Amino acid sequence: MSVRHRIPDEILAEYAAGDLAEAFGLVVASHVSLCTESRERLEEIEAVGGAILEDVEAEPMGAGSLEATLAKIADGPPPEAPLTFSSTDAGTYILPKPIRDYIGGDVESVKWRSVGMGVKQAILPTSPEATARLLYIPAGCEMPDHGHRGMEMTVVLQGAFLDGEDRFGRGDVEVADEDLAHMPVADVGEDCICLAAADAPLRFSGLLPRLFQPFLKI
Repeated sequence: MSVRHRIPDEILAEYAAGDLAEAFGLVVASHVSLCTESRERLEEIEAVGGAILEDVEAEPMGAGSLEATLAKIADGPPPEAPLTFSSTDAGTYILPKPIRDYIGGDVESVKWRSVGMGVKQAILPTSPEATARLLYIPAGCEMPDHGHRGMEMTVVLQGAFLDGEDRFGRGDVEVADEDLAHMPVADVGEDCICLAAADAPLRFSGLLPRLFQPFLKI
């Protein structure tokens, strides 16, 4: 499998530093599970970050710092387990390990909800900074024309979709922002399954998508 559209270095660096919203982190972990080049690049970025930390001189702790930190830990919510990725099962499952860990299985475990025209979605539970959803799009189906109020990242897990002159297949990622308006189309031959994360509602051009948007939470 050849991945042509990879995640930019700046987003990989945010992921390595733990600065991405959970939904975006899930997209990155899924992409890295399917793309050798991005996985190697992430390892390079993590190595550079580790080397920088080793060169930083430790600052002395103030009186009572340890007690205050332990108190915050005791009063706060339990820490979330870090997202992990795996390169060993890319050809065995449709969904990569990070998503399977979320839903408890492969694609047959997804609880799909119809959104019309044969398209289905499943919203995944993530932190409120951004949403994550699995999308099932029948082959040849056009998505509504829309723009973006923030960032959206989409990784293809099965099949492919076309966006202008670009084709996004399994493992490919499209990063969209406020400057992009588009109408992706699922490629013919195989139904498309994607994971999409967004930190703001989409901006639809058509009236019907705008009317149904609050109910579909997109």
